[in-house]
Amino acid sequence: MTPLLTVLRRRIGGAPLGSLRGELLRWLLIPLVLLVALDAVSVYHNALDVADVAYDRSLLASTRALAERVSIREGKVVADVPYVALDSFETDTLGRIFYKVSGIDGETVSGYDDLPAVPTNVARSEAYPALVRFYHANYNGEPVRIAALLQPVYDEKMRGIVLIQVGETLDARRGLSRKILIDTLVRQAVMVLAVATLVWFAVRLVLRPLMRLKTEVENRALDDLSDVDQALVHKEVRPLVAAMNGAMSRMQHLIASQRRFIADASHQLRTPLTVLKTQAEMALREDDPQAMREIVRSLAATTDSTVHLANRLLTLARIEHGGEAARMEPLSLTAVVRQVGLELAPAAVHKHIDLSLDAFDDAIIDGQPLMLHELVSNLVDNAIRYTPAGGKVALRVARGEGCVVLEVEDSGCGLAAEEHEKVFTPFYRVSGSFESNPDGTGLGLAIVRDIAHVHRAGIKLVDANPGLLVRVCFTETTAARHSPQ
Repeated sequence: MTPLLTVLRRRIGGAPLGSLRGELLRWLLIPLVLLVALDAVSVYHNALDVADVAYDRSLLASTRALAERVSIREGKVVADVPYVALDSFETDTLGRIFYKVSGIDGETVSGYDDLPAVPTNVARSEAYPALVRFYHANYNGEPVRIAALLQPVYDEKMRGIVLIQVGETLDARRGLSRKILIDTLVRQAVMVLAVATLVWFAVRLVLRPLMRLKTEVENRALDDLSDVDQALVHKEVRPLVAAMNGAMSRMQHLIASQRRFIADASHQLRTPLTVLKTQAEMALREDDPQAMREIVRSLAATTDSTVHLANRLLTLARIEHGGEAARMEPLSLTAVVRQVGLELAPAAVHKHIDLSLDAFDDAIIDGQPLMLHELVSNLVDNAIRYTPAGGKVALRVARGEGCVVLEVEDSGCGLAAEEHEKVFTPFYRVSGSFESNPDGTGLGLAIVRDIAHVHRAGIKLVDANPGLLVRVCFTETTAARHSPQ
């Protein structure tokens, strides 16, 4: 298999590619060699034509010189052809000469009687002002080129046209053609070698910026994720460098978020773990069973709060680091809200809160089921936690313009307008919320915001007076949007 076919097969089949320098050289030099080979064939055929033209002119001159020695004597056609003249012909043409002179009636006057006759399909040559025809034939097992000249002869008693044929072996013609071909091939070989050398240096020079780029990337420190200078490479390669810079920027963001998560987690978990350790030491020193029971009860409550905090932290980290790659599927938002309402109904009943749902059935959106469940759970859980006993929490799923709207409204104390953006910051808690929800982590709305971002949904807080209304707008699926109402 040729190198070009191998490269094409690799590109089509997805196999690993080899050297870029080698591939460029193959694509440049192999077609050049093929073109040179085709050109050599064309040159050889042109050389044959040129040799035929040159030697045909000499052959015609010999035929005319012979025709000048043909005359009519005593009513007969005679040809006075001395051997000296034939030797002169052979010296001029560098080949063996055969001739034949045919009389007016076709009889052989002089020369080789078995010289091949003129084929009937050979046309008169238009290159010369004479009645001459040129044709190829085999004579005595050798290829020959023959010129057949019609020469008028006359005297006082008779006139007519005689045929003069002069044949020449092709040795000289073929020798000239081979010489022209060899000279051409030598020149083209030198040219190909020179071009190959220039191409090799050119490819090496063109690829030098890529080598500099490779060296710079290899010599970078492990923590150096700054952008690579696009001016180092040609403009055709700059989109690749820009993509590399984008990938490193995303990696920087990922590393920064991981560091932030580690810092936040260590900061938030340090206090409850210290409390757990203190409570455990107190329980070990306590001898009174009743007091020990109270300490263990407090230890269990602290453990529950710590587990809740850890789960929220893990949920937030999972959404931040893997949310963009979540697999979306069409699902019913109404079904998700109804399920969450049933799960959190006991907590609402415990606080004597009126939990209601108003939704339409075909609220179909593209979403990730677990993430949407987490989003709705956080909103409803927050609403129940911050609504005083005897209050109301309303869940609504309605259709907007090209979207599906989820609303969670409570009758709690609400939020000041300047707090609407701050509450989406991780671990931020509004002053006064510690009394109404001492177990809060400040992560609920941050998780809601990240999940909404993954689903390309808009989220907004609206004063309900009293209470707070959280509105999330999801894009409706195309199938649901065009379904009959």
